[in-house]
Amino acid sequence: MESPTKLAWVDATAGLAGDMLLAALLDAGAPLAEVVSAAEAVVPGAVRLSRTEVTRAGLRASKVDVEPLVEDPPHRTWRSIRAAIEGAELPEPVRDSSLRVFARLARAEGRVHGIAPDDVHFHEVGAWDSIADVVGVCAALHALGVGRLTVSAVALGSGRVRTAHGEIPVPVPAVLELATGWQVLAGGDGELATPTGMALVTALAAECGELPPMRVEASGVGAGTKDTPGRPNVVRVVVGTAARDDAGTEVVLEANVDDLDPRVWPGVLTSLLAAGASDAWLVPILMKKGRPAHTLCVLAPAGRADELRELVFQETSTIGVRESDVRKTALERAWVKVAVLGTHLLVKVAHRGGLIMQATPEFEDVARVAGEQGVPVRAVLEAAVAAAVADGLVAGGQLPRSG
Repeated sequence: MESPTKLAWVDATAGLAGDMLLAALLDAGAPLAEVVSAAEAVVPGAVRLSRTEVTRAGLRASKVDVEPLVEDPPHRTWRSIRAAIEGAELPEPVRDSSLRVFARLARAEGRVHGIAPDDVHFHEVGAWDSIADVVGVCAALHALGVGRLTVSAVALGSGRVRTAHGEIPVPVPAVLELATGWQVLAGGDGELATPTGMALVTALAAECGELPPMRVEASGVGAGTKDTPGRPNVVRVVVGTAARDDAGTEVVLEANVDDLDPRVWPGVLTSLLAAGASDAWLVPILMKKGRPAHTLCVLAPAGRADELRELVFQETSTIGVRESDVRKTALERAWVKVAVLGTHLLVKVAHRGGLIMQATPEFEDVARVAGEQGVPVRAVLEAAVAAAVADGLVAGGQLPRSG
């Protein structure tokens, strides 16, 4: 099993779209079968994905074609897309990443059009093929074992473009909203970056910058539809192992809150995690005059601190957020399937260089199997632990190779 701790860098200096990024990840070695399986889980029977090799300005590249299998796919709201992803049988990291991308896109579109994110109609983004692009990219990153994504400055384009709302300037409003806080350049004429592409990298990437220090293990080139003479219309991806000192600084955001209905807190934590927080938790405290309260703590990648700080203000009643820089040292992680009660569930394995430190069944998988089999969660949990031990997933053991 590949460890999800590899580093990937996206070269978007020629532009960026969801299908281009997906093609680049497939070109770098992500298995098409896993991408197809993930898309089929969310939009069953709606699309067919295929991969071909093309040239763009003389440069070889992979191209992904998404063929709709349904006529006139309906426009979708963020609410309906969220329900489809949450109800799909996907690995937890793929589900969480997909939700994070669409949540970011919904907030951007909602701000542009002045409506609530849940009520956003995505138009072309709501079509099945674009949903397949987002879920496919998240599945491809998971299959490659990518735990940290970074991106170059993004070429947005210039000029004007016709849309369902009429002729508008490039970059289009949603792309410009999504680009806030990220390095961009014009890069050429026309619309070079799509909202889907921008949402993917700004929701999933830890930071924006030049190619980071790494040991390169694979690279891939994904093609756009147009073949522009003199300017290869491609996205490149470089996958490798990060230098040990490239772990990066994270930020802890904290806020003391004593006047929020406690029933709201689970939704607050879920929203923060969906928006890209590395972790989020509550600490019970006593404030002045003995008032019971909570400290909300959010561990945020440096590139997400501004967005998560704003979300704390939106989702809670706090009037101030304090923050401090921290440096996180984390064990590598991998997910391994074990057989339990005639089905499979995932065990999260924490390891250091392949030496297992901890192995814990994924609780959501345990709860799912318990519901499907009609047995107590405790019984499934005990069976999963026993299956993990039987498969050698114990402290001091070796992480099994993918096979």
